[in-house]
Amino acid sequence: MIYIMVKPSRPGKMRPLPRAGGNNAVTGDARIEVPPSEDMALIPGGTFLMGADNAYREERPAHRVSVDPFWMDLSTVTNAQFFHFVSDTGYVTVAERPLDPLMYPGAPPEMLKPGALVFRMTQGPVDTSNIANWWHWTPGAQWRRPEGPGSDLEGRENHPVIHVAYEDAQAYAEWSGKQLPTEAEWEFAARGGLEGQDFVWGDEFSPDGAFLANTWQGPFPWRNFASDGFAGTAPVGSYPANGYGLFDMAGNVWQWTTDWWSARHEADPEKPCCAPRNPRGPAMETSFDPMQPAIRIPRRVVKGGSFLCAPSYCRRYRPAARHAQMVDTGMSHIGFRCIRRATPSHQEKE
Repeated sequence: MIYIMVKPSRPGKMRPLPRAGGNNAVTGDARIEVPPSEDMALIPGGTFLMGADNAYREERPAHRVSVDPFWMDLSTVTNAQFFHFVSDTGYVTVAERPLDPLMYPGAPPEMLKPGALVFRMTQGPVDTSNIANWWHWTPGAQWRRPEGPGSDLEGRENHPVIHVAYEDAQAYAEWSGKQLPTEAEWEFAARGGLEGQDFVWGDEFSPDGAFLANTWQGPFPWRNFASDGFAGTAPVGSYPANGYGLFDMAGNVWQWTTDWWSARHEADPEKPCCAPRNPRGPAMETSFDPMQPAIRIPRRVVKGGSFLCAPSYCRRYRPAARHAQMVDTGMSHIGFRCIRRATPSHQEKE
């Protein structure tokens, strides 16, 4: 049995940011201010086909959704950016705080120390139905020490920050004057203007043999050939941007969204004109893990896949892909990026 311990710089070359109309860009019926920072791109908003019917069942059914325009960070938040936040505020991440034993009945005392789940490659083939074979609760692991005590961020300043729980990502977003995206906003942005394509760049995973995202090559979890150039996280902006100028919307690290998890999408409304606008997902009560009834920790949707996603195990480096993540868990492959909405019509759904 594994205890899933869940706890209460700039990219390289960038394409120019889209601008219009002097100090404001107007798209549809929403007014967009100039970029909150130079490292954000304008996402125009619109109606799109969210989800997919040809992959994992939690992505079904594909359905029409509309989102308003917004700005989104070109890349996931880096270690250097998160360091600036912590230095400015003194913030202590969830992984750096001790766990409440009442929240984790039956957990051994050593697993109640501050820490996070760290990925460790196995020595050979293992049962991939048991994630305890490669995920290990590691006391002392946190964003500054990604592999645990003795590790550090030297040379990884421009890599995505990891071991951030939802609360940590939300705190950073508030400090920066931004928000975290909804699942619909994230997926619309990831598609980059493409409709119904498997990947953020089209329908072929590796066109002309090129790797366009940081994923796993080889038999998971015991051999990674790193044919894409990276065995772990990659510096942000290492792969081409999508159609909206966003980097790493597939692979590298999973990214938090604000939606509570549900096992499937809502179906299309009977009338095509009534596609949900700016949907916020289900209620929190739907998000609890039925496989761990004693641990009542809600889960939110993460998107994008990570460097651990392999065709043989986790083909989730696609815009439609989604995964449930307990809100208080830091892990080796989860980060986030922020947005700035055009209007105050979205209120955080707790």
